[in-house]
Amino acid sequence: MAVLKVTFTKTKRDKLAQVLWILNWVSVVTGMILLSLGLFLKVEIQQRRELMSDREVHSVPNMLIAVGLIACGINFLGGKICYDCVDTAKFLRWKLLMLPYIICTFFFTFLLLVGALMCYCMRNELEESLFVGLRDAMRYYKDTDTPGRCFLKRTVDMLQIQFQCCGNDGFQDWFYVQWIGNRYLDMSSAEVTDRLRSNVEGKYLMDSVPFSCCNPSSPRPCIQQQVTNNPAHFNYDYQEEELNLWMRGCRQALLEYYTHIMQSIGLTVLIIWLFELSVLTGVRYLQTAMENVLRQGDPDSESDGWLLENSFAETARYNFNIIKNLGKCYQVDDDPNIDVPSTAQHDPQTGEHL
Repeated sequence: MAVLKVTFTKTKRDKLAQVLWILNWVSVVTGMILLSLGLFLKVEIQQRRELMSDREVHSVPNMLIAVGLIACGINFLGGKICYDCVDTAKFLRWKLLMLPYIICTFFFTFLLLVGALMCYCMRNELEESLFVGLRDAMRYYKDTDTPGRCFLKRTVDMLQIQFQCCGNDGFQDWFYVQWIGNRYLDMSSAEVTDRLRSNVEGKYLMDSVPFSCCNPSSPRPCIQQQVTNNPAHFNYDYQEEELNLWMRGCRQALLEYYTHIMQSIGLTVLIIWLFELSVLTGVRYLQTAMENVLRQGDPDSESDGWLLENSFAETARYNFNIIKNLGKCYQVDDDPNIDVPSTAQHDPQTGEHL
């Protein structure tokens, strides 16, 4: 028994073909939207690639770009097919291509769904990439004279100012890295040498942060040196007073920024997926209705269209048997115990090959 069978008159078939022609061109536009979203996300990630580790964070934008290009091609072809389906004679040119086209479009819509889910599942991978990338960027903050790292100081400072954040998880992260280069340290000072010797790794560590961590909205002048030293500042208590530094870590700030972008993109892709699924359903009805018209031999007669010719269970059983039989064929061909008949002829008296 056919699944969701609908009867179409000649007028209804023509209207369905015309509507699907328009919808396929709309789908070409949605493909361009997917391509644009993928390029936008790729550019946003690329702008801060120095703050991320070399992980597969580009998988989502690459997926969206690929799906967008496929959408433009598939729906352009679909628009041509639906336009020709108004004429039965023209439909004959596409009859053998219709079913493979529908199967390919089905897998394309599945890729759309995967792309939407990837937008929501990328958070953990992105968080780990940001953690490692920001940690390394803070470590190389002082290397302003080292080729390949000289830009990191400006990158980190602009990040902390723009996103109003400080450090990886907080401003205390700066206490555990040497962010002042040795060329700017007075090695003749006993305080500097003592601090270098007191550290196992020979680093100049102190409870201070870069200027970009300062909150300009604070009424008090920024305290970025000796942050935890209460006697060093008048009327100051490190434990109780709200510091005039950015309290939020940059990893959290960037994660929230990218998560908001990806959730918006994911919702857009889900909507496009539902739209493409509806177009695919209409094309399937049009294909089956046109094929039944050809069987009847009368272009003006009514015809039935459906999603599946048989029930879901029968269709699944039929496809499973096809796969099962294919597997048996491969097993027979690969079985070394099967004797293959020889084509050589034998002499019945001597038994020798002729």
